[in-house]
Amino acid sequence: MRQPRAWEVILFILGMLFLVLLMNSAAYFICIYFFRMQHWYSSGYLFQIITTIFGIILFGITVYIISNSTRKRHLALWEAIIDALRKIARGDFNIQLNFQRRDHQFLSLVENINHMARQLQQMEEMRQEFISNVSHEIQSPLTSIRGFARALQHEGIDKEESRHYLEVIESESNRLSKISDNLLKLTSLESHNHPFERKHYRLDKQIRNIVLTCEPHWVEKNLEMEVSLEEAFVFADEDLLSQVWINLIHNSIKFTPPDGQIHICLQKGPTEVSVSISDSGIGISHEEQMHIFERFYKADKSRTRTIGGSGLGLSIVKKIVEMHEGEISVHSQVGKGTSFTVSLPNWKDKK
Repeated sequence: MRQPRAWEVILFILGMLFLVLLMNSAAYFICIYFFRMQHWYSSGYLFQIITTIFGIILFGITVYIISNSTRKRHLALWEAIIDALRKIARGDFNIQLNFQRRDHQFLSLVENINHMARQLQQMEEMRQEFISNVSHEIQSPLTSIRGFARALQHEGIDKEESRHYLEVIESESNRLSKISDNLLKLTSLESHNHPFERKHYRLDKQIRNIVLTCEPHWVEKNLEMEVSLEEAFVFADEDLLSQVWINLIHNSIKFTPPDGQIHICLQKGPTEVSVSISDSGIGISHEEQMHIFERFYKADKSRTRTIGGSGLGLSIVKKIVEMHEGEISVHSQVGKGTSFTVSLPNWKDKK
């Protein structure tokens, strides 16, 4: 519990002095009235002693009543706090403790409990949403696998149909495996237990190598790949950042129609290194851009269902960038393309 402030102590002392004067004054007038009613007469000294004793008695009774009332109010507040903590322990976070201004010494405690309950409620809602999304994402490929597996059991299926069904089963199995891998990876990154080993290396070389690795994919769609990379060093986990570039470049290839363009630019500034990956693909609406980094969010569900993807890739990308004290942003127009920009601290002085 916090220490009382100086002005609070002064107010308390003044309040006690006022209460003493008030009770002594009340005792004085009560004694005068009582003496006159009884036709009693006493010396001034004796009258003063009597009124003083009576004033002390009134003061004690008043303090007892006030303290007893305050104690009951504080006891009720403590019981409400304990009851709220018990509800939180049972998983019921829908609580809101109220307090009165005169209970200001409990203000910090009550506000922190209310804040904790709100945060836990939000986490519970996120957990339920996460479970629902995982169940939905897993149920879809499982339904396909089960359906095509049953179809394979029917007699009279030719080899071509059988091969097609097996390809679908394999594709859906790979999709399940990818969902599982991404979930484990995202969980590991968020738990802060994921290996994080920084080192100095050439970022431009890393991106160029990844572009060359992805060459079969963009050549297959006859995409025009423009690469403009300035020489730049970063102090980062090379394996983790490679996942960022692979994910963003694969997304650009995936959502860009044949004969489109992709432009990758690396620029070095005085305080940061900026990497932008732009394409002439299908684009993302403004409303969808606000949710694009959320787990399991898919901007175009009809396309991603056929193209593939679990909606976890950009969540992983954002988490990795944040681990490197960087930022990622998206700018897009429907039908005109999308541009992702990753900004990382410039560690040129630490090479």
